[in-house]
Amino acid sequence: MSGEPQPDRSERIVFVDDEEDVRRANRQSLELDGFSVETFETAEAALAAIRAEPPGVVVTDVRLPGMDGRALFERVRADDPDLPVILITGHGDISMAVAAMRGGAYDFLAKPYPADSLMGSVRRALYHRRLVLENRRLNARLDAAIEEDPAFLGISPEIVRLRRLVRDVASADVDVLVLGETGSGKEVVASALHRWSRRASKNFVAMNCGALPDSVVESELFGHEAGAFTGALKRRVGRIEHAQGGTLFLDEIESMPLALQVKLLRVLQERVVEPLGTNERRPVDMRVVSATKVDLGQEAAAGTFRDDLYHRLNVVSVSIPPLRERREDILLLFQHFLVRAAARFGREPPPVTGAMRDHLTRHSWPGNVRELDHFAERCALGLAGQAPPDAPAPTTALTLSEQVERFERGLIREELIMAGGDVRVAAESLGVPRKTLYDKIARYGLAPTDFR
Repeated sequence: MSGEPQPDRSERIVFVDDEEDVRRANRQSLELDGFSVETFETAEAALAAIRAEPPGVVVTDVRLPGMDGRALFERVRADDPDLPVILITGHGDISMAVAAMRGGAYDFLAKPYPADSLMGSVRRALYHRRLVLENRRLNARLDAAIEEDPAFLGISPEIVRLRRLVRDVASADVDVLVLGETGSGKEVVASALHRWSRRASKNFVAMNCGALPDSVVESELFGHEAGAFTGALKRRVGRIEHAQGGTLFLDEIESMPLALQVKLLRVLQERVVEPLGTNERRPVDMRVVSATKVDLGQEAAAGTFRDDLYHRLNVVSVSIPPLRERREDILLLFQHFLVRAAARFGREPPPVTGAMRDHLTRHSWPGNVRELDHFAERCALGLAGQAPPDAPAPTTALTLSEQVERFERGLIREELIMAGGDVRVAAESLGVPRKTLYDKIARYGLAPTDFR
């Protein structure tokens, strides 16, 4: 096709038929449509070529001398169950071809078939093969990344720099301020700082300062003695003491009440803690890792966060890049989350489809890694298409016609993705005339060439 890149060797087509005229005619049709084609007279010769260099698609007549097309399909499937095989059948072989499809054949064409039916089937099969190979490469990269470092999956320069910085800071045993947007993985960084430090054998104690009411935070953090206040029936060891020898992680530190910031500053300066209800000063040896999604410097300037505490926490700062700034890592992270979610739900991980890839590459991921993880969970459950994640929540209620149009546009867009931009194939899948689909594509501002 004009304007499309030529297929590489992995996308060539192997065409098998014992009639020379049929081989010549089909090869000419396929090559005119931009495909690379190898033809074979026998299944035995085709199988040797397929094993030497796997193609993108195999198209074979069922009735062949010696090994027939069904036997060739079974040999190919035994070698690579994901290699698409299209069977060409006479009218008497259709029931057999249907059975072969149930056994994993990609498609069948009944003789005589128009050239565009062959082109459409080959085009869809190549698209399927492309996804399979991309998923294999992705899984190989994922395995290598997990083996290298499961905490910081990614290949982008940003994640490589972050990994190196966290390893260096972990060994320095200083207090650290972690900066990052919501869902970017601040606790992952804090946990890595603990695991890669000399304190790894002791406790990693996490506390979200914004998740507890102000009346509870002080007791949770500093602990209390029995009778310290109404309801304090027994002694409680606070998070600070529990982190003795290890790491205390304070998430959303900007949410800590100002009154408690004074007490925390004293702990950081003197490394002692005074639980509620006692004047006893207990020494503590711990590293403090705090995290925030806001600019604490601005908060301190505005008077909503203590300036002295900010400078005490910010001995070393580690900034986590948002997901939109390291787009090379999105597919890798998604595959990791997809496999993990599928295992949790007791399911096989689904293949990464074209629609999934399109969303992964186009979406801005304001919720960062957490949002990506939740999207992977929906995909593992087969629910990704129920609510298009790219569509922002409307500020006003949509009318029925607006809701129908939004759904229709999304459905057409997904079919174009799956058809590789082939409007004829998409029209067949949707069960509408081609002209009707062209009208709707124009109405919704879609361009088929964007999906090739």
